Amino acid sequence: MKFTKMQGCGNDYVYINGFAEKIADHSKAAIFLSNRNFGVGSDGLIFINPSENADFEMEMYNSDGSRSEMCGNGMRCVGKYVYDHGLTDKTHFTVDTLAGVKTLDLKVADGKAYEITVDMSSPILTPELIPVKAEGLDPKAESAVKVPIRVLDKDYEMTCVSMGNPHAVIFVDEDPVNLDLPKIGPQFENHEDFPNRTNTEFIYVKDRKHLVMRVWERGTGETLACGTGACASLVAAVLNGLADDEVEIKLLGGTLKVRWDREENKVYLTGPAVTVFEGEMENSCLQ
Repeated sequence: MKFTKMQGCGNDYVYINGFAEKIADHSKAAIFLSNRNFGVGSDGLIFINPSENADFEMEMYNSDGSRSEMCGNGMRCVGKYVYDHGLTDKTHFTVDTLAGVKTLDLKVADGKAYEITVDMSSPILTPELIPVKAEGLDPKAESAVKVPIRVLDKDYEMTCVSMGNPHAVIFVDEDPVNLDLPKIGPQFENHEDFPNRTNTEFIYVKDRKHLVMRVWERGTGETLACGTGACASLVAAVLNGLADDEVEIKLLGGTLKVRWDREENKVYLTGPAVTVFEGEMENSCLQ
């Protein structure tokens, strides 16, 4: 089985060409390949497949084997993979996901894609659709802003947004670099307020055009970056009156540019995509 290791701002995944490779159990393969001691090592596994609804399909799994709807950093790397490997010669094309069809625009130099902008579609703000349930929160409300939540005997306020997958955004008063994320992250992820678990972003607003972010991803743990989380964080910051419609977000693995076109009600994510290495693995390892 041939595979490619790629990363976007340090959010790394193993990519498999679903046109050419056939694996019986994708979930089991994700658990093995993501293991940094016995497998390749990654935040998850992504298959690039044929699609009846778009130019390609992205089939994504977290490192715990659970299926995920969408991944912004992973999507950019899908764009780079299909262009660099000659699966398309277009720099504007579509990719289907469990969160709907996304449109990509590539910047290319010397025959390789190096920066990709993804149309991440419209943010979902209605609580029952995110989904989030909290005491006193109307499930059909227009948004879930400054919703109280108690975690490990501490009170927080969260703003919840779905970018095809659920996010709880927590604004903090200082750079979250010293936050004990391994302790509190799982408590947010598995909190009873989130029927499908949640991704959680801790955001420090440096100024109206610059945010600092750490993220605990559902099914994976802390990652160096999260594209959907960056998008959700900008939307949450705008809803709270803390940021302009276009910002740079500093993550542990690099910087992402996010823009919310409120007239179109679409969020655009721009950032790098990097091929780390390519390799082969015996299929017997996945049995």
